Amino acid sequence: MIQIEKLKKSFRTEEVETLALNNVNLKVETGEFVAIMGPSGCGKSTLLNIIGMLDNPNEGYYHFDGQEVGGLKENQRTKIRKGNLGFVFQSFNLIDELTVFENVELPLIYLNVKKSEREQKVRQVLERMKIAHREKHFPQQLSGGQQQRVAIARAVVTNPKLILADEPTGNLDSKNGIEVMNLLTELNQEGTTIVMVTHSDRDSHYAHRVINLFDGQIVTESQNRAIGVQL
Repeated sequence: MIQIEKLKKSFRTEEVETLALNNVNLKVETGEFVAIMGPSGCGKSTLLNIIGMLDNPNEGYYHFDGQEVGGLKENQRTKIRKGNLGFVFQSFNLIDELTVFENVELPLIYLNVKKSEREQKVRQVLERMKIAHREKHFPQQLSGGQQQRVAIARAVVTNPKLILADEPTGNLDSKNGIEVMNLLTELNQEGTTIVMVTHSDRDSHYAHRVINLFDGQIVTESQNRAIGVQL
């Protein structure tokens, strides 16, 4: 699904240029669960943004489902993201002015799904995430764990091929964090490809493969024996 070759990304200010990614090569197969780890500032989020087509590399190649996307313009990347990618963030990124139902419904509106089908899909995914009883509540009325369940529901309501998770348990206590990781594991076992950035050793054990970044380069890669660890 993901084929990255000789990827480079730098950020430039008036005085200095910072190389965030340096000659990164990465392949992710359909159905994999991959964790990306490393210290702050190593390039994890930059790599995730490029995989999510939120940014372009300066050099190198990025093929998504066989299509070169590294050099596309924003409107072209947006078309590919719709329906193919779902995002889960540490800060949840829910819209405060919308209810739980409306937050989850939003990606379907962008895809021009008709109202009756939208309502059915939203209610199904809210039931699955065990948050349907909060569908009329606003994000500020929910706990952190509940907000992340809503964020995951929004990410999967379009049945995307790929979910990108950036520190999905970073703002949660251990109990809610484990519940969120178990949800992601279930989605992966049903065929959804997941790429997750994390600082958590515990969370990394849910992945099939762990990639370690340091100073913008992949320095180690390892396979996990235990998948979907219940802690």
